[in-house]
Amino acid sequence: MHVNNSAESRSISVFTSKLTPAADICVGLAILSIAVLSVLGNGLVLLICYRRRKKMVSSELLCVNLAVVDFLCCICFYPLSILSSFHHMWLGENVTCVYYGLGCFIFGLCSMLTITAISIIRYLKTCYSWVYAVWLKGANIWIVCCGIWLVAVVWSSFPLFGWGEYVPEPYGLSCTIAWRRYHTSVKDAFYVICSFVFFTLIPVFLIVVSQWQILRKVSRFSYSLSTRGIRSNLHHAEKRLSMIFFCISLGFVIAWAPYAVVSFLFIFHKEHWYMAPGGFVFPTLFAKSSHIYNPFIYFYFNKTFQRELRCLLLSFCSKLGTNQVGVYSAMGHQAPYPIHIQLQERGCIQNENFPQDSIHTKSKDKATHTNSNLVQGRPVFTCWASTSKKAPNILVNKPPENSPPVSL
Repeated sequence: MHVNNSAESRSISVFTSKLTPAADICVGLAILSIAVLSVLGNGLVLLICYRRRKKMVSSELLCVNLAVVDFLCCICFYPLSILSSFHHMWLGENVTCVYYGLGCFIFGLCSMLTITAISIIRYLKTCYSWVYAVWLKGANIWIVCCGIWLVAVVWSSFPLFGWGEYVPEPYGLSCTIAWRRYHTSVKDAFYVICSFVFFTLIPVFLIVVSQWQILRKVSRFSYSLSTRGIRSNLHHAEKRLSMIFFCISLGFVIAWAPYAVVSFLFIFHKEHWYMAPGGFVFPTLFAKSSHIYNPFIYFYFNKTFQRELRCLLLSFCSKLGTNQVGVYSAMGHQAPYPIHIQLQERGCIQNENFPQDSIHTKSKDKATHTNSNLVQGRPVFTCWASTSKKAPNILVNKPPENSPPVSL
């Protein structure tokens, strides 16, 4: 009986927050902010990619894969951490801890491997274009994406079969791999060391080397063109694209570096008291922030995303019922009204013919009389028309054929 009580109290202490209640609420609000910004940003990225799915090139599938990873991670797992922070203890104890640790480790590996694949593919396209043209086609990119998910799921499942374990973080409000199990058995030590070597050190090395070679090649080529006085729009676009992926790779490495260092030091300490529990919070939150900045990088550097976002916002605003002003410009000298402005409620189909009773005459005392015409039950007003001195005061029934409407 005493043994059972001690085991239960130890389990409760493991899943209880080691922070103050105020700090727990701050952690919960921070994760909530990260989740909301990530869902909005990556949701917009996925929506824009869906709108231009027929125009996408094969290499952009990896960016879509990265957005899917960030979006799903914040939807499926972070709410549990947020609720646990507000309750000052991990909810669900061991079952939800395994669920959270397994899911976050899968998505973390997917992010790392996806960015590594992006860096390598950009390196091959920049430095060895013939390899990129022959091997890295659409079907092969799909194979790369499927391989990333397969490797992440298989390697993350090893702790379920005795190779490692998912346990709470030292501060009690998150779950991850039991890095301290390095000292317990050979299998756990093998899993922990391989996780660091093959999924942290080697990917970071490949990312850094690839991005360095890309920047070196692009800078040399830019210098050679500038010495000849040549300006190439294609090269400018390639340089901008290289900068996008450089910022994504650099940001991911910087975001995860503090957490990797703390976890690595945690391996070689049998007790975690070498650092206060609050010291583990900031590296964890900093690593979670990696979900946020990728959409901002896309929208800042990529003009295509800017244009699609602008069109998306305009199409959304058009459904709010605002008015539209159309300007018809007559191209011929015989047109009595060179410019004709039509005010139409947004959402209506523009009438091809101006109504005969829309606007009548402009008298000598400059008084005007206007009426309205209904298009699908909504009013369309012809609000102004310019005249020339010699033109008769008669309104033409329709604009010239070569005068398309210009939206203001």
